[in-house]
Amino acid sequence: MIKAIQGVSLLDFPGKISSVIFIGGCNFRCPFCHNPELVLPSEVKKAPDLSLCDALEEIKERKKLIDGVAITGGEPLLFPALGDLLKEIKNLGLETKVDTNGAFPKRLKRILPFTDYVAMDVKTSPEKYSLATGGRCNFARVKKSMELLLNSDVNYEFRTTLVPGIVDEKDVRKIVSMIKRAKKYALQMYRPGRTLHPDFVPKSYSRKRMEEMKEIAKNFVGNVELRIS
Repeated sequence: MIKAIQGVSLLDFPGKISSVIFIGGCNFRCPFCHNPELVLPSEVKKAPDLSLCDALEEIKERKKLIDGVAITGGEPLLFPALGDLLKEIKNLGLETKVDTNGAFPKRLKRILPFTDYVAMDVKTSPEKYSLATGGRCNFARVKKSMELLLNSDVNYEFRTTLVPGIVDEKDVRKIVSMIKRAKKYALQMYRPGRTLHPDFVPKSYSRKRMEEMKEIAKNFVGNVELRIS
């Protein structure tokens, strides 16, 4: 289920130069997702799988150029060999980062000992989660993952993409009320483009409105970042 590797990125691992490994497959169907080729089974199977050994060989070739490896998707926790992959990357002397939608708290707990940084998506408020995930979410599991990270020693961030119709000021307030002790919360700008559902093309929020949402979040979380690039 390893579908691709990006050699060098300055954006995917905060404060690090990293390679990026892309895992195919996802349990959510977020209509605003920009990576349908890593989500829809019909699209995922179009690209050949890379073996664990091949992926590690590519990482080895670049290990002097990078600080770590970010693993994203899709949903990385669907990859059965994720733990082995993380261990091998750590054995190379590199740091590891995992992106996740938070739907698999037990799996998340198992990989934390080999993970230096976790970026967990919080799509919206609990009431809208079905809308945000295409009706494919048990929010209780997401909440367990949130609590797991809040009580862990690993570095992490929660992040929300500000999708009009999915997230507004009320939703931001509800999200941050659940993560008051969070180390970091990132609000990400939604940019229209190719999406999982082609008819889902809302406009982005204005910079002013996103700044207002950031101010709401700062009342609950000390470290709030607005990402507009």
